[in-house]
Amino acid sequence: METHTYSSGLIGNCAYLAHIEKNTNVSWLCMPRFDSDFIFGGMLDKEKGGEFSILPETKHIHCQQKYLENTNILETTISYEENAYKVTDFAPRFHNHGRYFKPLMLIRKVEAVKGTPQIKITCRPMSNHGKRQLSPSVASNHIRYMGEDQEIRLTTNASLTYVLDEKPFVLHQPIYLIFTYGKPLEAPIETTAENFQQATTAYWRDWIKSTSITSFHQSFVLRSALVLKIHQYEDTGAIIAASTTSLPESPNSTRNWDYRYCWIRDSYYTLNAFNNIGHFEELEKYFEYIQNLPTNGNGRYQPLYSITGESELTEVVHDLQGYKGNQPVRFGNQAYTHIQNDLYGQVLVSLLPLYSDKRFVESEKSHSKPMIERLLSSIEETMDEPDAGLWEFRNLKQEHCYTFLFHWAGSCAAIKIAETLKDSDLKDKAIMLRDRSKGKIESCYVPELKAYAQAVGVKHMDASTLKLITMGYFGNDIERANNHLIQLEKELLAQDFLFYRYKHEDDFGEPDTTFLICAFWYIEALACVNRLEEAEEGFEKLIQYCNHLKLFSEDVDQDSKSQWGNFPQAYSHVGLMNAAFRIGRKLDKPNFL
Repeated sequence: METHTYSSGLIGNCAYLAHIEKNTNVSWLCMPRFDSDFIFGGMLDKEKGGEFSILPETKHIHCQQKYLENTNILETTISYEENAYKVTDFAPRFHNHGRYFKPLMLIRKVEAVKGTPQIKITCRPMSNHGKRQLSPSVASNHIRYMGEDQEIRLTTNASLTYVLDEKPFVLHQPIYLIFTYGKPLEAPIETTAENFQQATTAYWRDWIKSTSITSFHQSFVLRSALVLKIHQYEDTGAIIAASTTSLPESPNSTRNWDYRYCWIRDSYYTLNAFNNIGHFEELEKYFEYIQNLPTNGNGRYQPLYSITGESELTEVVHDLQGYKGNQPVRFGNQAYTHIQNDLYGQVLVSLLPLYSDKRFVESEKSHSKPMIERLLSSIEETMDEPDAGLWEFRNLKQEHCYTFLFHWAGSCAAIKIAETLKDSDLKDKAIMLRDRSKGKIESCYVPELKAYAQAVGVKHMDASTLKLITMGYFGNDIERANNHLIQLEKELLAQDFLFYRYKHEDDFGEPDTTFLICAFWYIEALACVNRLEEAEEGFEKLIQYCNHLKLFSEDVDQDSKSQWGNFPQAYSHVGLMNAAFRIGRKLDKPNFL
């Protein structure tokens, strides 16, 4: 069976994200927001998705792609016969006038590397989910694409005639292609592009230097950190699960979901990863987002929201070919209607650093006390309520162990927050809820297995209960933690340290592929129970499941070793970072003997 890996790289500036294929095509670009309609969507439909490529006429080409070191700037080199050229793609991001400059602007620089390459520029932006190709209109040094409310423009020093006619021409000097949505570029093309690239390079390298990481597999951790950073929509603080929609969890499975939204659960893990590397700006922005989210009449959150906090994310199927023919192609996500009660504890745990870390001043803490009280009340109200769980079962409600774990963790966080606020009533309520949630967790224990099941009244093992170990539920009782881990291994461990979420049937049958974040949770759990050599071995195995740019998908097929699911998946990169942090912290302990 042929191994499948995703062939694109990701660029972004916290305002938009774009996928660039190894063949230079922009296969996915949504503007003006992460969750907008696509302008280029060849990833989901080769015909209706449009195209933005820079290619020679021959099909016999060799492609190489890499990131400029410690940046989100992508370099793609195309070689054919005796010729070669390089395409540098980036989304400008840097400090300007005391703010971050992050325009809806894709800059592409094309320069000869060897010989006298001929290139053909194809730019066909689309709208209305691929139903309409935008019409080009020529001006003095740009092409305007008509048909949208906002101006879409390609500004370039290349021949506009050659671009419009898609005619090959010799690359005898660097060509700059500046694709804008909304405000166009009204400045010199060459110098502006060069200055923006230098400033963007400096920004990302300075950002990387401000991280605090261990020496364990730094290159993978840094790439993951760079990936996660551009998944935050900085304008509101929302953090999305992935930049794509409808990339299938496995071929022909119909498990094709839109992940361009902010899951409260996923955000907790992402913020934990940022906290581990000493970055707090992302948490502060996310706190603003959380404070502005709508709740229902009972003050309860839904599992996910749009990046601007909209609550209705109606799921619509569109008439597109789908990735490698996999349908349906969904925009929107029905999971917004689900009851998933773990999220209240996740918000509390996410906010804990604001209260426990002395780097945050008192004025940043006290005004959020009503929110803390409301979250605790939501834990109390939902303690005995079955829910859809973190795997978002569409037709199955249970009392999930994972939900109780976050009731427990959230209550523990609220105790510490109450101590900071010197609020004894809040602390007493949090202690009561901590003890109640612990009792609920214990109701999931299966004595004959010496392990905790997925939910009350069942014996299914679930990888989410690995978090009982990594979140410290067992305290110093290594034997109890290891007994639980052994049972999880028996049921859910696949080849090469890959791990299934669960093995029982759900709404779509039995899962075919393993879930990568579960594998990294497993590695982290091995480190927690002092099986450090296994943890290191497993980490080495898992990092082989990236693509050519150290980017990870959501799912991996254990037989074909293929990448599947939305890509790159923030969850997977978070798992890698947190596992590396856990192992590195143990390995980096000083040894003076």
